[in-house]
Amino acid sequence: MSLKIYLIAGEPSGDLLGARVMRALKKIDSKIQIFGVGGETMMAEGLKSLFDIKDLSVMGFVEVLPNLPKILRHFKEIQQDIDRVRPNIIMTIDSYSFSIRVHKMLKKHGCKIPHVHLVAPQVWAWNKKRAKIIGNFVDHLFCLLPNEPAYFTPYGMAATFVGHPVIESGATCGNAARFREKYSIPENKQILCMLPGSRQNEIKYLLDDFMQVVSNLFAKNPDIFVVVPTVKTVGEKIKNKMAQWRVPHLIVYGEKDRYNAFAAAKAAIAASGTVSLELAIARVPHLIAYKMNPVTAKLARRVLKIKYVNLLNLIENKEVIPELLQEDCTIPKLTATLDNLMNGREQDTKAALAKLGLNTKQLPSEKIAQILIKLARKS
Repeated sequence: MSLKIYLIAGEPSGDLLGARVMRALKKIDSKIQIFGVGGETMMAEGLKSLFDIKDLSVMGFVEVLPNLPKILRHFKEIQQDIDRVRPNIIMTIDSYSFSIRVHKMLKKHGCKIPHVHLVAPQVWAWNKKRAKIIGNFVDHLFCLLPNEPAYFTPYGMAATFVGHPVIESGATCGNAARFREKYSIPENKQILCMLPGSRQNEIKYLLDDFMQVVSNLFAKNPDIFVVVPTVKTVGEKIKNKMAQWRVPHLIVYGEKDRYNAFAAAKAAIAASGTVSLELAIARVPHLIAYKMNPVTAKLARRVLKIKYVNLLNLIENKEVIPELLQEDCTIPKLTATLDNLMNGREQDTKAALAKLGLNTKQLPSEKIAQILIKLARKS
């Protein structure tokens, strides 16, 4: 009988990780059956998603409230589908707040299937007590950073360092010439990548400001050409918002165009997140920005235990990548910082990237797939 693996990704970043794991699983066992919840990338790998993950792509205490009825309904749908499928193993991917609630619900329902989670919560940054909490509901945890397992193993749970998935993103393999040729972008145009996020509330709080910042720079430098690599969960909203924008721009989808655009970019402005690592390894000078509901920001600061939010800055304990957050995320500050980057300010990220353990010989998705299959066969 073929193995059944249930994957649950609640937002685009997890969808991307899930798709790579799916590919690795099918390489090991072509008869494996994969069920669950995912986005466009996992569906391209053959997943029939239980529902559209757009409803789950929300971040923040206050921002979640309007979407709560839909989210609770989706919890029930997941539980019922797992009862129907009866998989050998369940793995949630990223989106810790959503994922831990899924595991709590399933455990409360009496689910005895092994529970796995990919992307350890950053307990070293937020709350070390989370390490103990997740151990009550998850049987095996996949960690992206080499120092992370030590935070979880004292509580009796299995935690494995698998490597950071940025190493298999393709961000270092972009082709600038191919991108310019494909979209007929002349060589004299300076490509600026604009990445306002993949969640609905990120677009709400950042897109207008990003557009104004770039408009300011375009007024001084009409050779700027904007590329917006995005995902379908927010793509239509971005397209509608930018429909009347006078700055020459292009919206692209998919990993190939994303990384080719990075290769061609002179600089980038991005919402805080994993994209900063992708831009760093692609050697694109960039800044990160973030704004959220003021109440959410106030609550977050009460639990945040770190000086920086960008992983590279945390590792180096200094601002390698400019980060403009909340009150500092203003149009004048963003404009001045991005102007410096467009005019040749370099970023030395080599030391920080070396400390991330990115020299692992085995791809993270392959290691995850091997462990998943091993655990599934034992169940």
